[in-house]
Amino acid sequence: MVNTRETSSKFVKVRCTKCKNEQIMFGKASTNVNCLVCGKDLAESTGGKSRIKSRILEVLE
Repeated sequence: MVNTRETSSKFVKVRCTKCKNEQIMFGKASTNVNCLVCGKDLAESTGGKSRIKSRILEVLE
């Protein structure tokens, strides 16, 4: 049996406000997300949707 229900969780492409690095993160990340280049906090885990502290460039399907 195939589940055809679409999930509400998406991947998000964000840009670090400090070093302008672009990276992809999960919209409902269970841990804090840091920039892979400079280490600045990009998103904070809230138990549901992440609180994104950087610029969202694109929501990926």
